[in-house]
Amino acid sequence: MPTVDVKPSSNRKPGQKSESANEPFKRALTACARAMSRHPELEVAFCADKPGLVQGPEGAKARLPEPPRKPNAREAAVLRGMADAMSLRLACHNEAIHRRNAPQNAPARALFDAVEQARVEAIGARRMEGVASNLTAMLDDRFHKSPAAEARDRDEAPMEDAVAMMVRERLTGLEPPPGARRIVELWRKAIEDKAGAELDKLTGAIEDQRAFAKGVHKLLASLDLTNDSEAESEEDEEDKDEDNAPEPPEESDGEGEESESKESMEIESLQDAADDLEEGAMEAADAPSAEYPEESDAGESEEASENRPAPSGGQDRRGPDYKAFTTKYDETVEAPDLCEPEELQRLRDYLDKQLANLSSVVARLANRLQRRLMAQQNRSWEFDLEEGILDTARLPRIVIDAQQPLSFKREKDMEFRDTVVTLLIDNSGSMRGRPITVAASCADILARTLERCGVKVEILGFTTRAWKGGQAREAWLQAGKPANPGRLNDLRHLIYKNADAPWRRARKNLGLMMREGLLKENIDGEALDWAHQRLLGRSEQRKILMMISDGAPVDDSTLSVNSGNYLERHLRHVIEEIETRSPVELIAIGIGHDVTRYYRRAVTIVDAEELGGAMTEKLAELFAEAPSTRKVKPRRTRAA
Repeated sequence: MPTVDVKPSSNRKPGQKSESANEPFKRALTACARAMSRHPELEVAFCADKPGLVQGPEGAKARLPEPPRKPNAREAAVLRGMADAMSLRLACHNEAIHRRNAPQNAPARALFDAVEQARVEAIGARRMEGVASNLTAMLDDRFHKSPAAEARDRDEAPMEDAVAMMVRERLTGLEPPPGARRIVELWRKAIEDKAGAELDKLTGAIEDQRAFAKGVHKLLASLDLTNDSEAESEEDEEDKDEDNAPEPPEESDGEGEESESKESMEIESLQDAADDLEEGAMEAADAPSAEYPEESDAGESEEASENRPAPSGGQDRRGPDYKAFTTKYDETVEAPDLCEPEELQRLRDYLDKQLANLSSVVARLANRLQRRLMAQQNRSWEFDLEEGILDTARLPRIVIDAQQPLSFKREKDMEFRDTVVTLLIDNSGSMRGRPITVAASCADILARTLERCGVKVEILGFTTRAWKGGQAREAWLQAGKPANPGRLNDLRHLIYKNADAPWRRARKNLGLMMREGLLKENIDGEALDWAHQRLLGRSEQRKILMMISDGAPVDDSTLSVNSGNYLERHLRHVIEEIETRSPVELIAIGIGHDVTRYYRRAVTIVDAEELGGAMTEKLAELFAEAPSTRKVKPRRTRAA
């Protein structure tokens, strides 16, 4: 009797597309995140955007990198670690308590944020061995990608990362991951000598966020980041808040333990299901692993999302009431002034190493742009001149008649040569990781390309000197917190390359964007106005300004004491002034953020990898057009 092969039946409906090979892994990861976070409605998105956790009135949303179709064990563990860290943040962290206890000065706030994230991750690591393994893989991956992994002294190693890893070591008994060991060893002796006792005391408060925060304040005082009086005053405020707070409904101990055991069993079963996925069912492919944001970034994204303004109406676009509380602490600085030449070269080498693959792609796009520009440069000559280049085509007539004079020619200058382009790059914390790396590479290659075509290029950046305020906020506090103070942070505007500087001299300056701690908050309106004023001072006939950003203007210090759309309203006002009353041609590229609602000429890209193509394409479009002949309209007063 002949044998008949029976193929396994499929539940897929006729005509229905088969799911991608990594869908089972993504489903298991989503289910596990929802169970661990105690948020059944948690939205988990797998995309090319930077990983992060956003909490809003409509619920929480976790962004994770798109997994490879066949992730190896390490890639799977890193992704699970990102999901576990976000889930534990939702389950074990109270943002109101955190914000109320957070110190004001930037270094102390950065350390406070990092240690709090270490606490919530330690809770999960102590309860579940699999979670501990995932978090270790995630942290190791993040630190290996950080420039601080190659730090040679304390100035290059963030103290907050070292303290966070030491707190994690105390709370879980786990050694720092390999990628973080160099940072920890650089700081360990100094921290242990000053604050070893305070670190030991944190172990007993791991489950109590308020008590843990008080312990961290004592730790900060031991490290000379805050003083004891500040810690005591904040504790007094906390005690008052506790006295006035309504008591939560009581829950019996039995019910709490029972629900916790059920949740723990559910989490473990879901993680086992994810671990048991057959890797052989997935096809091999490569995908970039994104960097999990540091705690400072996470704090920025959560608090900033609450303050992000909605699109404003017509009368809000002018923003005539915009002001700065003080400009005393603002700075405009050239890249070499912020670090030593040796460090700048090291950062540039690090940038080149990260972009070994990307550079070739962008270079091809840049060469295409160069060919298009050269195609417009149809040579035009003036003949029969008394000086210039010898016109060899007219030499025969001298042979015929020796009395004929020599003839010279000179090439006419083309219009597009008398052009200057400014690239203004957002240097905010949300650009950290792949976006800022790609932006630096694209700016570098385009500057070199346009220079070959005779087009001058200026590369600028903008950020702030501090998180959550800085010296401007300190001055405001000392002045008695006057109402409506205006912009309340210290601006830092960076010059990476002057328009007149040759590319070879400014090349290494772009490595500064890789420096740990440089990227903070973004006040786009003043940065755009600054770059615009620099362009207006140039003598070139054609001026082009390209803004590269990944979000709306956000500065928590400013938005916490002004209206929610204060910064956006000013940005719209500056854009309107440039687009309607300036000879400068303005274009914008948004990375993962819709900038078309602000700028008339703009494009939005989903992934930073598309930046090179978008920049070259938009510049090619501009050069293909005739230079702008707009006349500057006179300013007129309008009703607010």
